[in-house]
Amino acid sequence: MSIKRYFATKDTVITNAYLPSLQIRGTGSNQGASDVLDVFSIFAQANSSSREASRLLTYFPTTNIVSDRTAGLLPVSGSVSFVMKLYNAPHSETIPKGFDLLVSPLSQSFTEGNGLDFETLSDKTRGGERGADWIFAGSGSQWSTQGGDFLTSALSQTFDSGIEDLEIDITSLVENWINGNTPNNGVAVRLSTGSESGTTSYYTKKFFARGTEFFYKRP
Repeated sequence: MSIKRYFATKDTVITNAYLPSLQIRGTGSNQGASDVLDVFSIFAQANSSSREASRLLTYFPTTNIVSDRTAGLLPVSGSVSFVMKLYNAPHSETIPKGFDLLVSPLSQSFTEGNGLDFETLSDKTRGGERGADWIFAGSGSQWSTQGGDFLTSALSQTFDSGIEDLEIDITSLVENWINGNTPNNGVAVRLSTGSESGTTSYYTKKFFARGTEFFYKRP
C-alpha cells in the first residue's frame, strides 16, 4: 500500500482564554506563526465558574489532490482513503487524559495570521486584520458564533493517555470537498462540547504546526 502526503498550507490557534491578569479575555489574539498548536479547556481559573478554551484551525487544499487524480496518480473515489494526521508535540506542562477531540469542517474560511505569543496572548489581530481570532475569521469578517462556525458533521477521536497523535479518517469529507458538495474552508480541532462546558480542565494538548522545524511532523 502506497502513501502520499498532502501538507496543510495554513493553521492557527484561536482562544477565549484570560490574559495573565485574569480580568480580560484574549479573544483578539492569534498564533498563526507558531510552531505548535494547542487545544485546551480550563475551568474555574478566573473565578469559580469561569471557562476558557482554545481551538486549532487548519487547512488542507484540494488542488493537488484533484490534479493527481486527474493525472491518474491517485485512485478514484472508493479506492483510496484520506487520513488527517496531527503529530503530538511533547511538552513539560500537564497533559490531559481521557478526552475526545472533534474534527469539524468550517463553514467559512479563515486567515492564518502571524501571531506567536501563547503566554500573554499579546499578538493582536486588530479585528481580524492580522489573522483569525476567537471573534473574527479574518479582516472584517466575524464568525457567526464566536469560536468558529462549523458544519453540523463532526468526526471524533478519543485520547486515553493524552500523548497520542490525532489520526482520523476524513475520506468522506475530502471526497465532498473534491466534488463540491462541501466547501473546503478547512477544519477546526476542538474538545467536545461537553468537555469545554464541563467542570474538568483539559490543559494542554499540543500538536506540531506546519511551521515546525521537524518536517515529517507537519500536519
